[in-house]
Amino acid sequence: MGDLEKATRKAREFRQREQEILDAALALFLEQGEDRVTVEMIADRVGIGKGTIYKHFETKNEIYLLLMLRYEEDLAEVFNSIHGSHDKEALAREYFRFRIGDPARYQLFDRLENKVIKDHAVPDLVDKLHRIREANFNQLTHIVEARIQEGSLEDVPPMYHICAAWALAHGAVALMQSPFYQRLIDDKPDFLDFLVEIGIRMGNKGQRGK
Repeated sequence: MGDLEKATRKAREFRQREQEILDAALALFLEQGEDRVTVEMIADRVGIGKGTIYKHFETKNEIYLLLMLRYEEDLAEVFNSIHGSHDKEALAREYFRFRIGDPARYQLFDRLENKVIKDHAVPDLVDKLHRIREANFNQLTHIVEARIQEGSLEDVPPMYHICAAWALAHGAVALMQSPFYQRLIDDKPDFLDFLVEIGIRMGNKGQRGK
């Protein structure tokens, strides 16, 4: 095996191990809460030594941010599928499903963002996160503008529609994670479908009665 081939294999193995660490960290954060999870616990879940974690990541904040980046990149893929599509209502449904279909993950990343901003952590990764999020926001704005122009949505500033969508998603996630909700709603998948249908129709033309 040549030196180049060895280097390529090591680089591939390094990336694979990094992905395993991130997957294990995400699973533990969701199971036990990020504040209770230690680097040792992540290493044990992967089956490696604690020192190996630090070959990939300097701090837990770096792990937080890389998980958040992956989440925003997944959302970007949803927007890429929406871009240029004529069936914007069906694709808007996918957007709401992404946001509220996994409420525990949504709440986790909302908490993590507050942590990394408070700690002024890993500014390069924060900048990258903001760039991806800005691109996602621009994509969403274009989709809303197209639906306004075609007469489907109320002709108001796109920010009205975007903030209303965020408010519904944020409130839906809080509701779906509450102990009261867990007892109140028997058919949770059907309720999720109901929420998604509300999401894709709110702001439709004529709802303001004008």
